[in-house]
Amino acid sequence: MTEDILTAPTASELDRPVAMHALVFQADGDEVTVGRRDIDSYGVFPAEGAELIRRLAAGMTPREAAGWYHTVYGERVDIMDFLLALDELEFVRAPGEPAGEAPQVRWQRLGIAAFSPPAVLGYGVLLTWALVVIVRKPDIDLDFHNLFFSESILVVSAVLIIGQIPGLFLHEGFHALAARRLGLRSRFAISYRLYYIVFETSLDGLVSVPRKQRYLPVLAGMLADALWAAVLTLAADFCRMADGSLSMAGKVLLALAFSTIARFCWQCFIYLRTDLYVLISVVSGCVDLDSTARKALRNRFDRLRGRREVRYDETSWHPSDRSAAKWYMWLLLVGSSAMIFWLTLQVIPAFYHLLTIVLGRFAAGTNATTAQLTDSVVFLSAVFVQFFVIALVMLRDRRQARTRPPQQHVMT
Repeated sequence: MTEDILTAPTASELDRPVAMHALVFQADGDEVTVGRRDIDSYGVFPAEGAELIRRLAAGMTPREAAGWYHTVYGERVDIMDFLLALDELEFVRAPGEPAGEAPQVRWQRLGIAAFSPPAVLGYGVLLTWALVVIVRKPDIDLDFHNLFFSESILVVSAVLIIGQIPGLFLHEGFHALAARRLGLRSRFAISYRLYYIVFETSLDGLVSVPRKQRYLPVLAGMLADALWAAVLTLAADFCRMADGSLSMAGKVLLALAFSTIARFCWQCFIYLRTDLYVLISVVSGCVDLDSTARKALRNRFDRLRGRREVRYDETSWHPSDRSAAKWYMWLLLVGSSAMIFWLTLQVIPAFYHLLTIVLGRFAAGTNATTAQLTDSVVFLSAVFVQFFVIALVMLRDRRQARTRPPQQHVMT
């Protein structure tokens, strides 16, 4: 806030209009999201609070705005506390500071083209073609055995890690393009889920557009995964030798297709706050559904155990969170079950196959070649480095969490 407002208020200060930055107002039920798109700073206000901000932004003095509020709603408002809250959100302009207009985002035209009707039609043709190939050709199957296209575990790991990078950037790029077509900014970051390093695209500005316009940016990453898997599958089918069998290039492409499908299925593990979780939150209009559902689930178990006092006060939860948590807490259990099913069906067998190869080489002793032993040692070292990097990211996130609020719309 400006320096003169931070000091003890005087009559002249309350009778002087407060300069405000350019703000957007987005009604959602009984609440209104107000914020600045140029810095992605947003706050959720009751309808009457948002209307008070509109009056201040239109040039009404704080004293006039407080009087208007009392006349219309029959309640008094502490206008100085209200202005301080707006200042914390950086809505108030300092003397001489230019109004924060929403910047023109780059790639907006590309985003519009990428999700135009002709593009969507092309995506449908591509996905249908890939599905036909998978059904009609037995060697184009999506199974974990496709991952082991080489005897060298190190080669397999390196190819899968490096080969997934284009797909990861395409996933995040689709999130960003779907948002930029609406004129919203995006930020790219690196984080982790469980023991995986993941890329994230932060789309805080989604709260400033109607709810129906948020669905595509949320689901765009999964669409990109499906398209990328289709492209890799079709490319693998084209890479055949004279006898009709897959070439080494085809096997590599099929391994990358499987890893992409695995990443697509991973989005179903909503308890990890994946894109599907964000979609559920957007559709239900929730603020912090995951935390609320976890608390509701613990309270439910406390009641089943006969405890009279539950751990968490449910009256303090946001109404939308409290309502949705009644069914979402069971969906959390379904997501956990899906994770166990996926681990049992694909991940554990793949890990067991990998472990058998690595440990078998060490057990063979002198019967194993130097190249095989070196391959296993380097592979285990790479796994250690991955966990070390995750530890560093976790420490970084903890430090940053102390200085900034959590982001609500994050796509992975």
